[in-house]
Amino acid sequence: MSELKTLKIHDINLDSSFNYKEFKVSYQIFGKKIGSNPIVLVLHPLTGNSDVAGIDGWWKKIIYSGGPIDTKNYTIISFNIPGNGFDGVYFDNYKDFNTSDIARIFKKALDKLNISRLYAAIGGSIGAGLCWELAALFPDFIRNLIPIAGDWKSTDWMIANTTVQNEILNLSKDSLNVARMHAMLCYRTPVSFKVRFNRSFNDEQNIFNVQSWLYHHGEKLKNRFDLRSYKMMNHLLSTIDITRYGEKIEIILKKIQSKIIIISIDSDLFFPIEEDIKTINIANKVGVEIDHEIINSAFGHDAFLMEYSKLSKILKNIFK
Repeated sequence: MSELKTLKIHDINLDSSFNYKEFKVSYQIFGKKIGSNPIVLVLHPLTGNSDVAGIDGWWKKIIYSGGPIDTKNYTIISFNIPGNGFDGVYFDNYKDFNTSDIARIFKKALDKLNISRLYAAIGGSIGAGLCWELAALFPDFIRNLIPIAGDWKSTDWMIANTTVQNEILNLSKDSLNVARMHAMLCYRTPVSFKVRFNRSFNDEQNIFNVQSWLYHHGEKLKNRFDLRSYKMMNHLLSTIDITRYGEKIEIILKKIQSKIIIISIDSDLFFPIEEDIKTINIANKVGVEIDHEIINSAFGHDAFLMEYSKLSKILKNIFK
């Protein structure tokens, strides 16, 4: 496992007007040392963290020596989204943050590491939203922008789901595991449930296997994730919006100098592919070309954490 490092940045002014004179950011580096090879920033999903390629790395089947994102050829940096708890830091004032704040915090950290440009910014789910936020704020900073199973804004559907999650997190006595059980219904699809369970029954527990599976995932998350972290990350999911400062999406897309490669999952219920198609159509109308790759999968949103061979095939063409 790469060493978990921490750096201090200063004068962080959140959009909520909350100010931090000093702010700590934790991160890990995989592959080459900074300064020797192109830099790839990986932005993690809700329950992810900076450990993208270690023994327990959540994307270790994507980032490794000889892999789609090859640690022999790139310097891979992954920050912990503040408040995710991987570094033991939590924020009771989590509602003071939005995803634009997080993007600006990461940019300050990258500046302190003397990184002037990224070869790529890549992330899934909320990580994809943060990719968009970085590109909107710093249009000439990223060479390849690769949002996966995510979007540049929180849709009504996303806001609705995060609202329900927030109510569960604040009301239920078993809030963390119950919230996870509900979230799994958005991360997967009805088809994937049918294929996997097909109404099979667990005689030992006297419940359906799909129920047993949900209880398992709820308990599993409760044992490795903190309630404060879940509240923070769930809140951030509802704040994604690169148009928050008044510019229309058409103008923002024209300003971004990155090569944009959107990777969608055709069965994604959380970030539906239709929203990516709308973005691409808007971009085309203003003369911006966006490459669109699609992962065909029955697994839904979680496919970027499951369909490794399909995702690897796409990424190998980008990280040649």
